[in-house]
Amino acid sequence: MSVMMISEVGEQSAQGYDGMLALVGDALRQAPGFILHMSHPADAGWRIVEVWNSREDATRFFATHIAPHLPDGIRPKLSFQPLHSLLEPPLRNVAEGHRDT
Repeated sequence: MSVMMISEVGEQSAQGYDGMLALVGDALRQAPGFILHMSHPADAGWRIVEVWNSREDATRFFATHIAPHLPDGIRPKLSFQPLHSLLEPPLRNVAEGHRDT
């Protein structure tokens, strides 16, 4: 079942987030079960929202690629929500690295 993972990262800055994404972005795009990633500033730091095919896929990626690279003092709080539905647009422009409808 597809899940939404929400990561609340207190004390994270845009620069810190951008640095982590630069480090793991390619691996994330190729991760088994990965569907979608988005982020935005939050009250106390940064929020990352991802959609995965399963909780296991998400936690495996986090443990392998994110946790080992977290700076001291940065400990995301993860929560998971099973999705009732997920509608994806058809893939057309894969070579350019984005999805079009």
